[in-house]
Amino acid sequence: MKIETTYKEWESEIGRQLRTLRIRKNIDQQQLAEQAGVALNAVKNLESGKGATLTSMIKVLCALERTEWLSTLAPMVSISPMQMLKSKVVRQRASRIRKVTNV
Repeated sequence: MKIETTYKEWESEIGRQLRTLRIRKNIDQQQLAEQAGVALNAVKNLESGKGATLTSMIKVLCALERTEWLSTLAPMVSISPMQMLKSKVVRQRASRIRKVTNV
């Protein structure tokens, strides 16, 4: 059983999904490139899993009306309740300096 997915497999899978979305919208690669404001090669590279810039991917996702994908890539960071229990109490003030006496 395979546990980890390689970055190449992720690129291929995302490319397949982008191609499927484009075809469902009944637009060709050239039209998508024009709507997204990217080069035709950027769309071809994304769909074939060869990669492209992050900016190109974001523009293509916007053109395909799939910006919700972006929020899944960078969800809001929050502290889990278990992590809060494990963390130490945050200090409110500094300790008083004690005088050292020589006896």
